Amino acid sequence: MDVKTGDHLVVRGRTVAQPDRTAEVLKVLGADGGPPYQVRWIEDGHEGVFFPGSDALVEHVAKSAKRRPK
Repeated sequence: MDVKTGDHLVVRGRTVAQPDRTAEVLKVLGADGGPPYQVRWIEDGHEGVFFPGSDALVEHVAKSAKRRPK
């Protein structure tokens, strides 16, 4: 995975009733954009270290689209 700070990681739900989960990458802890990643889950604000599995997709976020701190 080639992930940068500010990108989103989307984990697809495994069943019909399970929604997708999205996390914003706060920091890349691995080498060359690889895992692990320090993330904040969009749905609940929880922060943690994340090692994505094969069900995770990267959404690259353009610099202009990134949220600005308040």
